Amino acid sequence: MSNRKLLIVSAPSGSGKSTIVNFLMTEHPEFKLAFSVSATSRPPRGKEQDGVDYYFLSAEEFRRHIEADDFLEYEEVYKGRFYGTLKSQVEKKLAAGMNVVFDVDVKGGINIKRYYGDRALSVFIQPPSIEALRERLIARNTDEMGQIEQRLAKAAYEMSFAPQFDRIIVNDDLDVAKQEAVDILRAFLQDGPTTLGEQDS
Repeated sequence: MSNRKLLIVSAPSGSGKSTIVNFLMTEHPEFKLAFSVSATSRPPRGKEQDGVDYYFLSAEEFRRHIEADDFLEYEEVYKGRFYGTLKSQVEKKLAAGMNVVFDVDVKGGINIKRYYGDRALSVFIQPPSIEALRERLIARNTDEMGQIEQRLAKAAYEMSFAPQFDRIIVNDDLDVAKQEAVDILRAFLQDGPTTLGEQDS
């Protein structure tokens, strides 16, 4: 069995999760991180490539994998539209000597942590407040106000799961949050979960 480890990163939309994951992968090659590519039953969009952006499956194929217990976690977002993480893809990366990083929703993150236990570190990226998140989403200028309010309601719900994660990083200042993520991950990869200090208050 590989002694490689797993990093699970979850957060409400707009919290800077993908930015922090991309930073860890591009700026810190010493962590040997491989990104976990999700499977989906939706068709590719634009220039999306199978095996790079997602593993594209038909709804029927996806259901067969569910029946075979092939997923670490999955969700039917709405009828016939599935997203999930295939165990085989993760195991392949671990066997190749990589540490695997997941950028997943809150419930998926909790399920993956439950499956891998101490081999996985789960990190929740939290906005300083719902009000700060509202300002960020408005500044992005990509959503109507109605959509923003829906996202904020979902964010408040997702933040209620934060205590179930190993560590919480409050992303008030992105550079500080990035450095905190580096320090937490370095300690975890070197020493394992038992020697991690208490969360900074």
